Amino acid sequence: MTERDAELLHPPERSTIPPPPLSSIGTPPASDGHGLMAPDDDATTNREGAHYDPAEDEPADGGSSNALAVLRNRNFLLLWLSQASTQIGGNMVVYGLTVLIYSATKSNSAVSLLLLTFLAPAVFFSAIAGVYVDRLDRRVILIVTNLLRAVFFALVYVASGNVLAIFILNIAISTVTTFFAPAEAAMIPVLVERRQLLAANGLFTFTQNAAFALGFAFLGPLVVNLAGPEALILTVAGLYLVASVFTIILPSVPGTKSGLAARDTERAVATIVAELREGFSYIRAHRNISWSLIYLGVTASLIGVLGVLGPAFATDALGLAPKDFVVVVLPLGMGIVTGILLLNSYGKYFPRRRVMEGGLVGLGVLLTALSAAGPITRFLQRAESISPVDVSGMVSLLAVVVGIGFLAGIAYALVAIPAQVGLQEELPEEVRGRVFGVLNMLVSVASFVPIIIVGPLSDNFGTTVVLVVVGLAVTLTGVVSVVAHRPHPAASADASA
Repeated sequence: MTERDAELLHPPERSTIPPPPLSSIGTPPASDGHGLMAPDDDATTNREGAHYDPAEDEPADGGSSNALAVLRNRNFLLLWLSQASTQIGGNMVVYGLTVLIYSATKSNSAVSLLLLTFLAPAVFFSAIAGVYVDRLDRRVILIVTNLLRAVFFALVYVASGNVLAIFILNIAISTVTTFFAPAEAAMIPVLVERRQLLAANGLFTFTQNAAFALGFAFLGPLVVNLAGPEALILTVAGLYLVASVFTIILPSVPGTKSGLAARDTERAVATIVAELREGFSYIRAHRNISWSLIYLGVTASLIGVLGVLGPAFATDALGLAPKDFVVVVLPLGMGIVTGILLLNSYGKYFPRRRVMEGGLVGLGVLLTALSAAGPITRFLQRAESISPVDVSGMVSLLAVVVGIGFLAGIAYALVAIPAQVGLQEELPEEVRGRVFGVLNMLVSVASFVPIIIVGPLSDNFGTTVVLVVVGLAVTLTGVVSVVAHRPHPAASADASA
């Protein structure tokens, strides 16, 4: 459901890339970094390299920066309710369509294709959509995109028996979402005071991830089991309609640039391309944002991979129906929520970078363990046979899968939450739309390749083999991050001097 990422033991290396034009218009960071995670050593350096006092960002009254206080802001409350409706609905429909497509085709490749219809539009349109968000009234964008998605989901309900029609409509829905996502993210700093920005971002991040647990892991399976995937799709259409009502009440937020009615179309396109180039340059010139992007790309791709493999894992490894792969995603969702709560309570005591790296390594190890759930269960059962205590209920295959899924959810939260919040805090207001658009596109690209290949690979080599490979790849990514951010010998010598 936001979503800061400085170096741990030494100041960041200055990029050899000349600062892009966007950096010259940056504002001071949106937060002082005293949120979910402890600030790193260079947290007192702003985007231009100038020193500032973090105390300047502290709330004046000490009590108006928490989540309850920011929800008293009527406009932010409406935006948050809109976000909750669309996030829960979006996660519900991913579950429902996954079950619908796998039940109709019995093919992991078809599920891969379904998830690609969610991702492909983001790859091709997110960056351009971010530029348009900076130019148009963001309130209008939110209203129109929610209404369009409600209509498209109603059409999916009508075409629920036609797999090709579902794919086409889902591409349309995802294309519209590429305009909604950066507009929503860019609205937050407009609606709340700067001193409440951390609380607002934290609430959006919590909602985004809690919506996965609630929508994908609880409400989605509940509605599918009680009324079927078709009823779920109709319910989601209603949620997007409700979200559009919330956004209608929001204040108008005109674009910061001139309108799109350019007389010279060629010139307008050239301007968009130039601004996109600036967005990419901004990301390259800011190493913290680049690494946050990598972390988010890995976690986003894992959700897609588990979505592809989930129904087959439920049927092949657990002997359940495709719709029952909730036994994996529900513990995963509960783990994510638990991880968020742990970060809120104890994250300030640990460096953010190390928490994200530890979470990434742990996530890879747990995915590998999930592929070996059968042998792990048999080992525990042999150990249980000589134990004086009856723990048979805790060493069944289902119990082992649930336990691994729960721990994997915690590890996922330790990676995704600090990365998401850090991104929103680092970006200056003037470029949030286009940079969020670029970020959405790049994260989708990172998710694209794994989802393309895991379906056909699992159809040919089995789900277990694919899970092992994915788990090892994630673990390796975490290790590479640890090595890349280890303290330089010169920096260590200076620190000890």
